[in-house]
Amino acid sequence: MLRTYALSLPSNLIFGVGAVETVAEKVKEFGKSKVLVVTDKGIVGAGLLEKVLTPLEQAGIKAHIFDQIESNPRDHTVLKAFEFGKKKGCELIIGLGGGSPIDAAKAVGALMTNPGPLQDYLRGTPLKNPPLPLIAIPTTSGTGSEVTQFSVVTDTERSFKAGIGSPLLIPKVAIVDPSLMESMPPSLAAATGMDALTHAIEAFVSVNSQPFSDALALHAIRLIGAFLRPSVANGANQEARSQMAIASTLAGVAFSNAGVGLVHAMAHPLGGRFDVPHGVANAILLPSVMRFNLIARLEKFGQVAQALGEKVEKLSAVDAGKRAVEAISQLSADVGIPARLSEVNVKAEGLAQTAADAMNMKRAMGSNPRVVKQEEVEKLYREAL
Repeated sequence: MLRTYALSLPSNLIFGVGAVETVAEKVKEFGKSKVLVVTDKGIVGAGLLEKVLTPLEQAGIKAHIFDQIESNPRDHTVLKAFEFGKKKGCELIIGLGGGSPIDAAKAVGALMTNPGPLQDYLRGTPLKNPPLPLIAIPTTSGTGSEVTQFSVVTDTERSFKAGIGSPLLIPKVAIVDPSLMESMPPSLAAATGMDALTHAIEAFVSVNSQPFSDALALHAIRLIGAFLRPSVANGANQEARSQMAIASTLAGVAFSNAGVGLVHAMAHPLGGRFDVPHGVANAILLPSVMRFNLIARLEKFGQVAQALGEKVEKLSAVDAGKRAVEAISQLSADVGIPARLSEVNVKAEGLAQTAADAMNMKRAMGSNPRVVKQEEVEKLYREAL
């Protein structure tokens, strides 16, 4: 018997080269004149902020800039952005950058309309009120945060990356402009691309997967398999960067609905405890976790292999699934992702606590297709070390 499915989608998605020029028009549709732009120093240095400020200025919209968001955004930085935006009387938020600025922008918008404190929401208290309107403009093709209902912020008191999850957090407008992604260096294109691939695969094999999210996830996997390598090889390859931008957004919608799994449950504590970039952590862990999960989703892992271009027609279900793991490992190596956690400053001494932290990622653990014990998580960490 078919289940009943629900699919949450962004209110308004605008895609295309030059789409960023519509930002002022979209702000005006909300009837707002004071906006807070949440971004980071790298975006400013790359000249991408000006592509947003110019149309806003031409339309007479006052933009206040908060550019202090770091990789793996911290709770105290989010609070600084909130206080700044509140002081300036901002009525709408623009999140410009990779997943970190957009996630931070979501949290800031929530604090503007909810009583807080932030720590409560990071520890499970549900949001009651809709946040300020948010326009999300990604500059990387990986996190999909522009279309998801999640905001991930580091709880510094616990050295723990925590997520706020609510359909209220889905940005009102997502502007996906591949021209903003051309300046990504190869290492960032690789890490964010592998992040998008992890989103797609985990959504596809999730216990909460459904036909609609499956279709989005599978197409994202196909696009990443075809276009990640050329996107990393040459940022001026507009076709590759555009297709990766599409893949990232598709994967974002897929996992926003179906959830992620053990890879993310393990990757987030690595970001909180060792400050490992999220996409890199995902990429290193993905093959090991796929091998662990294989017996729970044999047919689906075979479909992943096929989507990546592997010839699996004459293989058994087990061998087809293993071919998916091999293809992911090869793709990760080809785009220059480190092979081991020890290469990104993860220490063996902290892994027991990190495994305990991973077990506390209840939402991700609950979506994983195979039930996992803490000692198995620690073993997977040590294998990846």
